Amino acid sequence: MPTLDAENAVQPNQSAIPRVLLVDDDESILEVITQVLELNGFKVSAAASVNQALALIAAHPFDVLVSDLQMPEYGDGLTVVSAMRHASPKAVTVIFSAYPEMKRAAEAILTQTDEVVVKPLGVDNLVTVIRERLQYGVNHVPRVIESVADILERSTQSTIDDWLQCVREDPGIISPHLADEERSAHLPQLFRELIARLRCPIQLGQRAPASPAAAEHGRVRRNQGYTAAMLVEESRMLQVSIFQTLQNNLNKIDFSVLLVGVMAIADEVDSQLAQQMASFISESNSDADSLGEWTVSDQLQRNVA
Repeated sequence: MPTLDAENAVQPNQSAIPRVLLVDDDESILEVITQVLELNGFKVSAAASVNQALALIAAHPFDVLVSDLQMPEYGDGLTVVSAMRHASPKAVTVIFSAYPEMKRAAEAILTQTDEVVVKPLGVDNLVTVIRERLQYGVNHVPRVIESVADILERSTQSTIDDWLQCVREDPGIISPHLADEERSAHLPQLFRELIARLRCPIQLGQRAPASPAAAEHGRVRRNQGYTAAMLVEESRMLQVSIFQTLQNNLNKIDFSVLLVGVMAIADEVDSQLAQQMASFISESNSDADSLGEWTVSDQLQRNVA
């Protein structure tokens, strides 16, 4: 049985009847398009779910993939496209969607797909597109796939710069004035720990390892004049900047593992925030205790005087 490894995959035989994998969660659409494609000389395998599609991709070589983009979760179509690109790199891949806005959304993944066809244009248009692509060949350039960890590692500084810009744009939320170096001093270590977790994942739901650097950051922020709300806001901005970095590199990511990576990122950043907050509160309580002791001592000295 062929694997999803592109080097070992059996390539489509263009001299034979073109074999099409059709993927859509709407059974009526599957039936109609299957009939039309078969009448036009194609051999069609139909899948009503991502799991069915992945099983067929692993079992057979295909010349063409025609997949809906949203079925039923957004991004499912991208998982199928990514798997086909690994198994049969020379296969023509077509996104076939009922929603015109999907054509714009798919621009981010056109390095993976050869064509985007909107369903209201008709099945005849789909047949024409498939024939043209088979005749002239696929137009994509082989992608350089990177892991989420690798993307964040090479983009650490640009992500930090993006985060700093977000902080600067709203000084009313995070008001203490700090130099950029002071403001972002904790982030290189945070990224190192985040990247290490992505490369050596822990089971979802398991508590993340303690981070002495996160605890120290909470104490530092307390002494720099942050409030607890500011600490939470800078963590939220960090997640936004990290996810923007992933968005900017969407054409390099294997969509089949993207969700797991996003969940790990969110959990790690939240875990570090919890540790920061714990030390922040502990520092605040320590300051309050010291102030109370000073007040009692001062009062006793006044009474003696």
